[in-house]
Amino acid sequence: MKKVAVLLADGFEEIEALTVVDVLRRADIHCDMVSINNIEVMGAHNIKVCADILIDDIEEVDMVVLPGGMPGATNLRDNKKVINLIQNCIKNNKKVAAICAAPIVLSKAEIINGEDVTSYPGFEEDIIGANYKEELVVVSNNIITSRGPATALEFSYTLLKELNSPKEEEIRRGMLYEMLKK
Repeated sequence: MKKVAVLLADGFEEIEALTVVDVLRRADIHCDMVSINNIEVMGAHNIKVCADILIDDIEEVDMVVLPGGMPGATNLRDNKKVINLIQNCIKNNKKVAAICAAPIVLSKAEIINGEDVTSYPGFEEDIIGANYKEELVVVSNNIITSRGPATALEFSYTLLKELNSPKEEEIRRGMLYEMLKK
């Protein structure tokens, strides 16, 4: 079974984090909400979430997901354990995904040099060494990035695809996502 860790820091964007967790769990993918500090984490819009585990308790994963939000993304960026975790993921051919402002974490970890990435508008200058794209979701080798809250579902479905989930299309249909494209 595939394992995913969604990292949470105070100030995380709730839609981006919880949409990913919801969609991955619908696909029967083991998905832990992982706090970098305390089990209770306060989102950017004052929604308190109880994480499943702390970062020190993380076991081997197939993918790490970084939600954006402020100051959540900067809290992730400034955490040495987060930087080490995502560097190790890339070194071990695992996937790293970041949405909204969170690609700033990838930049600090120096894992996006020459990769295609996207982010929330206005963070382009903070994403050093990458080829910036203005697309909803960008996949470049083992790095997946997306724009922001409105792209959270497309981002989540792309994560399913990147994890080779056989349930991606079924879940898209079941959540009526295709109706949005009409």
